[in-house]
Amino acid sequence: MTTKYRDDAAAALAEVVKDGMTIAVGGFGLSGNPTRLIKALRDSGATNLTIVSNNMGVDGKGLGLLLENKQVSKVLASYVGENKLFAQQFLDGDLEVEFCPQGTLAERLRAGGVGIPAFFTPTGVGTPVAEGKEVMEFNGKPAILERGIFADIALVKAYEADAEGNLRYRMTSKNFNPLAAMSGRHTFAEAEHIREDFLDPSLVETPGIFVQTLVQADSTKDIEQRTVRSRQEG
Repeated sequence: MTTKYRDDAAAALAEVVKDGMTIAVGGFGLSGNPTRLIKALRDSGATNLTIVSNNMGVDGKGLGLLLENKQVSKVLASYVGENKLFAQQFLDGDLEVEFCPQGTLAERLRAGGVGIPAFFTPTGVGTPVAEGKEVMEFNGKPAILERGIFADIALVKAYEADAEGNLRYRMTSKNFNPLAAMSGRHTFAEAEHIREDFLDPSLVETPGIFVQTLVQADSTKDIEQRTVRSRQEG
């Protein structure tokens, strides 16, 4: 077995990342965030980045770390409502934002992963999402042209991996992670458990051909909003 495993996530990422790159990041809220890789990206000091992700984490956690470090110039996302710093940078004109419907964002990432340059969808027709985009009719219904996303780098989080980079996800971490992994020209994956032998092929959810570098995930699992029930008096 050859290996894509690296001990030092920061050093591995620093060899590849450059200013101005487009970076796709898995996760939904803070669930399934590649926490160690996001910190490595912050520590790289790369700037003028375009981040493609469902959302931008929260203040001080997840992709919010990159906003704090002023490394991001553009965000392509479907939801950003949990981050006050994001809103402030956008209102100050420091951050360009492209909103994309969630299903369309998922399909744009998948399209990039399979080499499809663009596709038509009825989602967003008649809304600001359609402004400046080509419109065609199919079966009498309008659809707008959306382009596949081809990221320079992808950062993803998996539950289990082998040294060839085959990945398996757990529960809600299987959100945007498989799609982001497909879209990256160089995909970095972090995994909670890395096997010495191969994953069972029937369990592989992201084939290793999509993954170039693998690192051990850290133990951080941030919770976006902790809600607990009041303790009942005995």
